[in-house]
Order: sequence, then structure tokens, then C-alpha cells
Amino acid sequence: MSESRELSRSVKGLTVLVTGAASGMGRATARVFASEGANVAVTDYDEHGALSVAKEIVASGGAAKAWKLDVVDGGEIKHVVSAVAAHFGGLDIVVNNAGISVRVAIDDEAYEDAWAKGIAVMLTAHPRIIRAALPHLRKSKSPRIVNIASTEALGATALHSPYSAAKGGVASLTRSLAVELGREGITVNCICPGPIRTAITDRISEEHKTIYAKRRTALGRYGDPEEVAHMTLSLCLPAASFLTGAVIPVDGGLMARNA
Repeated sequence: MSESRELSRSVKGLTVLVTGAASGMGRATARVFASEGANVAVTDYDEHGALSVAKEIVASGGAAKAWKLDVVDGGEIKHVVSAVAAHFGGLDIVVNNAGISVRVAIDDEAYEDAWAKGIAVMLTAHPRIIRAALPHLRKSKSPRIVNIASTEALGATALHSPYSAAKGGVASLTRSLAVELGREGITVNCICPGPIRTAITDRISEEHKTIYAKRRTALGRYGDPEEVAHMTLSLCLPAASFLTGAVIPVDGGLMARNA
């Protein structure tokens, strides 16, 4: 029997770039990584929100800096990724979290625009960010990519076809890049959150949240952003070096339940 290997469960000193980090799961992810000693690049289209999160982290003793990032803008992606690597002296982890809510009927006049925007923000942006980050990830001793999709990648809800298509694409992209980049030691995994308390779900009343959760999830409740963030952290640990290509629901048992 071979000797046991000591595998690190610490991200201290590693640098993580989180998109859509001004609120919800992105904010929780930034804070969780910072609490574990990582350097956090807080990026978001909402510059004020990103600055606020970075200030929260620094005030708590963590290391963070904010950048405005429109993930639809390829030039801005290249600039921000380079700036992050220059500021922190490298880049080890990318968390593609930015997303928008898209609800539109297939025969609605606004469908074409909704489709184009949904795919641009929630799918096309991911490979663009990964391509910009690759030269830096290839220099890392623990390179990790985590793409945040949704349970809409595993099932579907009416009037959400652009959203579902984008999230399904993210899951497939994850598997493909895991195979392509695996020989370089770069792991690529995907998380599919279910019903989570975020700004997008704030407009749903507590009564309807409770009804839905009890009817659809095994745990009978909505999840908190931090519960998703901790799964993201787990996938990025140096010790998680043999896990890649996984598409993991963090949904309270939503997809496991038949009725």
C-alpha cells in the first residue's frame, strides 16, 4: 500500500476572479474565498456594488479589489483579467457567475433581443473569460474554473427558453473544456443552483417561496447564497485536483424529487 498523500484544503494566497460579484451568489462567493485567505477580484457590471463588496472584504481583514466588468464586452474582459493578474501577481481561479433573468414567450416580439442578450451574458462570456485567463491559469499550481449554471440546465420552466439554453450550454461547455484542459491539470466544473435567495428571487413572496420549496425540494426550503459559495470553494481547493467535468446541483434535492 502506498503512503497517503497530504493534500491541501487551503486557498490562502491564491487569487480568484469572480464575475457578477456585487450581489447574491457572487457576493457570497467573494466573501467566502476572502474569509479563507484568498485574494479576490470582485468584478461586476455594477461598479458601485463591486466596490462596496471589496470594501466589506477589506474591512473584515481580507484582500480584495474591485473592477467594473461588462462580460459582454470582449475588450473589457481582456483588460480586466490582465489587470487582475498584474495587481495580485497571478490568477489561479475563475468563477463565471454573472447572469441575468430572462423570461419571454417564444412568440413574443422581444424574443430575439432576449435570446441574444441571454446567450451573450450567460454563455458567450464564459469562454471569453476563460480564454483571457488561460495564460495565467497555466502558470498556477492549482488552476480551477467553476461555471455557475442553474437547474434550468437539467430541467426546464416555461417562458425561460433563452435562459435554459444558455445554462444548458454552460454545462456542456464545462464538460468539453474539462476534457480539453485536463492534461494541463486545469479542472473545470459546473454548479447548478436551484431555488436560492438572491435579488432575482426577492420579488417572489415568502408565501410562494415556502409553497414552492415544500412542494418541489427534498429539504423543503430555499437555499442561501453562502451554501452555493461553499460548494464553489470546495471545487477550488488544491485537494480537489481529481474532480473535473462535474455538473453538480446545489438545489436542496429539487432534481432528485419526482413529486
